[in-house]
Amino acid sequence: MDKKTRDKKGKAMSCSFCGRNYNVVKRLIQGDRNVYICNECVEACYTLIQKDNEKTSKHLTRKMPTPVYIKERLDEYIVGQDMAKKVLAVAVHNHYKRLASEVTDDDVELEKSNILMVGPTGSGKTLLAKILANILDVPFAIADATTFTEAGYVGEDVENVLLRLLRDADFNVTRAQQGIVYIDEVDKIARKGPNASITRDVSGEGVQQSLLKMFEQSIVNVPPQGGRKHPEQQYIQMDTKDILFICGGTFSGIEDIIKKRIGKKAIGFGAKGDFADNKSTGEILSEVKMNDLIEYGMIHEFIGRLHVITSLMPLDRDDLIRIMLEPKNAIVKQYQKIFEMEKAVVEFPEDTLVEISENALERKTGARALRSIFEGFMLDAMFDLPTEGKGAVYVVTPDVVTGKTQLMPRKLRKSA
Repeated sequence: MDKKTRDKKGKAMSCSFCGRNYNVVKRLIQGDRNVYICNECVEACYTLIQKDNEKTSKHLTRKMPTPVYIKERLDEYIVGQDMAKKVLAVAVHNHYKRLASEVTDDDVELEKSNILMVGPTGSGKTLLAKILANILDVPFAIADATTFTEAGYVGEDVENVLLRLLRDADFNVTRAQQGIVYIDEVDKIARKGPNASITRDVSGEGVQQSLLKMFEQSIVNVPPQGGRKHPEQQYIQMDTKDILFICGGTFSGIEDIIKKRIGKKAIGFGAKGDFADNKSTGEILSEVKMNDLIEYGMIHEFIGRLHVITSLMPLDRDDLIRIMLEPKNAIVKQYQKIFEMEKAVVEFPEDTLVEISENALERKTGARALRSIFEGFMLDAMFDLPTEGKGAVYVVTPDVVTGKTQLMPRKLRKSA
């Protein structure tokens, strides 16, 4: 055995994976620190990767959800917002199509369309994303834009959102690169003023610029342990070409910007003031355009990479009543289940639900107000329920909701 077949310490070179000697294999490739791999192990690894890719493509083709199916599943948990549901359903379906088309030899390349959802607080933006995560068979990650800062400053790097996607895919990079990312509260990274910032805006405009490279095709270095990036750290490289990005934000005050644009004075006989005066908040939000978002504080390049803009309607009284009753996880059903576990019954008459919805509208936080209202008037009854509530029937009246009376059992059920 000559010197070429021995390492620096004089040991015979062999494959670090299968242990076969240099003379047995055709080729031995050297890595760092006297680590070697033979041509046969390389071929075996390539074959395994190809099989995994074939399984992934077959899985996507076989279980591609239709837009109708996705919307029906969203309808089970979310009341109203039909336009936003349709936009999300079509975008997700096309996302599956794009992934399935990559395994063919067709020259036509399907491009993704990132989405921006604009709507008031409590209208269902985050809930839509969470329900989508339960429906889909691709990795899904939800992040909050308020935690991000520009690289090098106190806060969280934007690359950490891809780390969440990797974790959901069990660190399978191939699967993670086919996932969907939802970024909430994106309006909080708007520029602090209408003009370019003189000083460094590290949590606003700086974050928008950092997100640009992720929204389109780019290779992003993701720190596997999260936290801040530093030169000595090992990174996982991810290609964001096939990752679908969905953003959501309240954009509080954008109605005034839209009104200023569409509220031109009517001209002629019978003119009755501004066009915008006769429109509801929902109708005004449905008129949102790219220029309105730019005036709000989003930079051109950022909005230009969110190709689909859809608005969510504010919830009215009837919507709130339906939210309390209809979804699979409706809050009334939840409390009825809790009382049922204690062999008790709780009833919510229609006039009570109307009172709760009116109370929620006054708080101006949408459906989020419902839980806090229920927790307030149900507290005393829930405290006594495990010890004194067995076999009891509780009827929630409007006076209970307003705090004039406490929720007490009206009658006892006959024991079976």
